[in-house]
Amino acid sequence: MTIPSYIQGLRRKIGHDRLLIPSVAAIIHDDVGRLLLQRKAGSEGWSLPAGAIELGEPPEAALNREVFEETGFKVISASLTGAFGGNEFRYTYPNGDRVEYTVLLYRCRVEFPATKPVDPETVELRYFGINDAPSLALPYPQSALFG
Repeated sequence: MTIPSYIQGLRRKIGHDRLLIPSVAAIIHDDVGRLLLQRKAGSEGWSLPAGAIELGEPPEAALNREVFEETGFKVISASLTGAFGGNEFRYTYPNGDRVEYTVLLYRCRVEFPATKPVDPETVELRYFGINDAPSLALPYPQSALFG
């Protein structure tokens, strides 16, 4: 996980206390409607391609950057599907850092084929159908993911 420098600075001041992190996440489907998920090294498990919005960065620029870094895909178009947050979007990392995400969720069309993901922590990318999708690190509603 690449941590933006401003979050690193905050962590030096507040330690592991909870931070509210504005973020983006991508819904990407293949031709038959399966959802692209990413598995990272470590204990996070499966998640949507996603990440923090950096200081001064517009949300759609963050989306384009995160999708490319984590999947190798270039976003062709994106539409805002919803915003999620609150207690259910709290997460504690293995190092003890606590966060609460406010996530702008986008439905994306991407350019094929992908290049290799830039993020070295991406272990696997795989498409899943609604009936075989694993539990995700954050509890996005199925209706948003497959609707």
